Amino acid sequence: MARNGTERITWVRRSVLDYRIPVFKALDAMVGGRLSLVYSRDHTPTRVQDKLAETLGDRAIGLAGEKNMGSSVSGGFANRGVSLVYQPGVLKQIRQTAPEVLIGDGFSSWTSFALLYKLCNRLPLVVCYERTFHTERNVQWYRLAYRRSVLKFIDAMCCNGIQSLEYTRSLGMPLSKITAPNMVADTHALGLASAAVTPEEKTETRRSWNAHGFVFLYVGNLIPRKGLQHLLQAWALLERAYEEKATLVLVGHGSEKTLLQQQADSLGLRNVRFAGAVDYDNLSGCYASADVFVVPTLEDNWSLVVPEAMACGLPVLCSKFNGCWPELVHPDRNGWIFDPLDINDLFHCLKRCLERRSRLPEMGQNSKDIVSDFTPQIAADSILRAVQIAHESRN
Repeated sequence: MARNGTERITWVRRSVLDYRIPVFKALDAMVGGRLSLVYSRDHTPTRVQDKLAETLGDRAIGLAGEKNMGSSVSGGFANRGVSLVYQPGVLKQIRQTAPEVLIGDGFSSWTSFALLYKLCNRLPLVVCYERTFHTERNVQWYRLAYRRSVLKFIDAMCCNGIQSLEYTRSLGMPLSKITAPNMVADTHALGLASAAVTPEEKTETRRSWNAHGFVFLYVGNLIPRKGLQHLLQAWALLERAYEEKATLVLVGHGSEKTLLQQQADSLGLRNVRFAGAVDYDNLSGCYASADVFVVPTLEDNWSLVVPEAMACGLPVLCSKFNGCWPELVHPDRNGWIFDPLDINDLFHCLKRCLERRSRLPEMGQNSKDIVSDFTPQIAADSILRAVQIAHESRN
């Protein structure tokens, strides 16, 4: 087995989204084109499958026909559903990649396929992990018992950041076997794309939103976990307190859209816009056309929209329940932290932006500076260090 950083790595994960492509590309370059990916075509958008083919060629192996029994997650919250998953042919496809090390994501069903292959073939296994004490505050005893039992067979873990690392240690993984970070946005490409948006294009985007004055932007799913009902309540206070125009633009779709629209109507909100879903490749235009980004989530491991917005030069208003804020959102430097369950706290956070708008361009530049330390290259390096730790732990 190679010991010089050119091991054949097979990453097994159920779904892939756009943000992972640059990390795969960087990691593949580090190991001399020896990264393979086995993933589910059923849970990966077609546009992402095309990007995977461009990045890894025939080493990106998509499987279809997954069998699933169980309930889905309610409202997007963690640990609300239980399901059993079987993917025909997955072990055969892993074997055909001739791996020397395996990578999985969390304690998911697809990581269990990697674990089974590891046990049968005595290979190192690295797990990328993102959960925090907050997201796992209601974890059931049987899930916790399962994770701790599986942890005995994991050779190294790569976490999102501080909060994920602390939770991982509580499960029993030694600090010496943990690296970070692994979850990053394509900050370089987003920054370039945002900088290329012309003033005319910004004006046209704002016109398409029917947005006036100062623009607060949210990007993400319209589901209960994202805390948007609380944001609308705080927005109602802002509209009553300020005669000047400010617009809240919600970009995304989801099960709560109709309910949120009804809530906005019942509150008499005049300046809330539901902009619908926007393709990932066009998001930079949205970020470039806003003045500040707001994410009122009630539960998130590491919201990638935060580093995306930061790469595009936006200050960030971030929920304290978002696992990424300790690293990314520095109060009074590039944004502020709030409790989304405290409507007055959220209102004052919104109001602070209007009162200190002259500082926001500087804060937006600070966002760019901070997020420059969280790149796909850095994430790939962290994952590769976990691979090396896994090898060393087995020697």
